[in-house]
Amino acid sequence: MAMSDPRPFVAVFCGARVGKDPAFADAAREVGRLIAERGMGLVYGGGRVGLMGVIADAALDAGAPVVGVIPRSMVDAELAHTGCTELHVVTTMHERKALMAERSAAFLAMPGGVGTLDEIFEAITWNQLAIHDKPIGFLDTGGFYQPLRAFMTNANAAGLIPDSTMDRLVFDPQPATILDAMLPNYSRAGIGNATGER
Repeated sequence: MAMSDPRPFVAVFCGARVGKDPAFADAAREVGRLIAERGMGLVYGGGRVGLMGVIADAALDAGAPVVGVIPRSMVDAELAHTGCTELHVVTTMHERKALMAERSAAFLAMPGGVGTLDEIFEAITWNQLAIHDKPIGFLDTGGFYQPLRAFMTNANAAGLIPDSTMDRLVFDPQPATILDAMLPNYSRAGIGNATGER
């Protein structure tokens, strides 16, 4: 899809591994399917493996446009998803995150490792610095993000994370609920406010 596509694209950050809990892959499939059902698009890291591959396949199978943004090193390692609607190959991780942010109306972190945390925390930091004003969510499958939420709550109580940042974050274990919370003005039929405003 061209950059003029009016539908909201959700940037999803998730693991390049599927993890030990089958619920992670189930949630990824559900998010991909719901993005398509709501008339949205997916922006993600462009990989064919792990939860990245699961969510991309689910979104594509359900008819959603999928924009992958992947570093050249991962392409060279044959980890790129060649079935994406668009696949952008970049040189650095900084370029990857910047392009994903540019193409998205909201950011969603699914279970993942240090790369997922790096990506979602950069989105949070940019929000705190007023670089963007897009919704940010954590899909808390099986309570995966509760320890992180506790850390952030503690940092907020210690005066190190402002209330305004905490108020902007959405934690929820259900894919449908978190998408509705992040983009409430966009209907399930894909009709409505596609800006991601809340």
